[in-house]
Amino acid sequence: MATTAPLARTATTTHRRRSRRMARRRNIEGWLFIAPVILGVVIFQLFPIVVSMYASLTSWNGINPPKFIGLENFRTLFGNDALFTTTVKNTIYFTIGTIPLTIILAFFLAMLCNQKVRGIAIFRTAYFAPYVTNIVAIGFVWFYFFDPSQGVVNGLLSQIGVHGPAWLSDSNWVIPALIVVSVWQGVGYPMVILLAGLQGISAEIQEAATVDGANAFRRTWSIILPLLTPQFFFLLITQFISSFQVFGLIYVMTQGGPGHDSSVYIYYLYQNAFAYGKMGYASAMAWLMFVLIAAITFIQWKLQKRWVFYG
Repeated sequence: MATTAPLARTATTTHRRRSRRMARRRNIEGWLFIAPVILGVVIFQLFPIVVSMYASLTSWNGINPPKFIGLENFRTLFGNDALFTTTVKNTIYFTIGTIPLTIILAFFLAMLCNQKVRGIAIFRTAYFAPYVTNIVAIGFVWFYFFDPSQGVVNGLLSQIGVHGPAWLSDSNWVIPALIVVSVWQGVGYPMVILLAGLQGISAEIQEAATVDGANAFRRTWSIILPLLTPQFFFLLITQFISSFQVFGLIYVMTQGGPGHDSSVYIYYLYQNAFAYGKMGYASAMAWLMFVLIAAITFIQWKLQKRWVFYG
């Protein structure tokens, strides 16, 4: 018994050391596997974030060494830049017009695409196709659609005796025209999200409501819409972010014109960075947009408790 106890302790110690060595080896192997991802995140995400944060506090054209000026860029944004105010107003106008139309239209398309009829997959594909189509191609096509003299839109309006405006060169109509294009192009994604939500609703619930005498409108209002609130919540957040970052349509169709009537926030940021050589000023705009989006997303997250139903 006197020799058995030390041998047992030695064996236990040896086993623990071997286990620790194996655990360290597994940890090293794991870190080696994810090292390329971590390196990519540091180089292509974390480093640019740090650079842009510092650049927002400097006067920098992207070529010469930056000159530290503190919060002067932010003071200029809020105090001495009238175009900044104009682009914010245009962006809010575009966002308020785009989000409700996109989500409402996506809901009706999802309801249609949820029907069990022959060939419905073709319609689902057709509605979703614009979302994955190149935005430059879409912009060029709609640019000619809105041509005041030979465009399709005014041609159709002339058939009913309406003289259409010069959509993209009229300050009153340019943003509504862009809203139409944005809704048409972007409705496919929220439609798919809502369609997935519809297909997750149990048919038994709707059948029970039908037996109780609920008509189609009542079933939609009292059953379908409440059960889709998680999807609506997700879409409100994502659509707000995407509408605040609209760029491709503006760049292709209007270049911010006429004047600055369709210049939105992200397009003005692009102009400051690459047209005016004001990288520091553009970085300040980017961080301001980040703070605004984060704040509104936080508010939406807090308000979800009042209307989102996770059934």
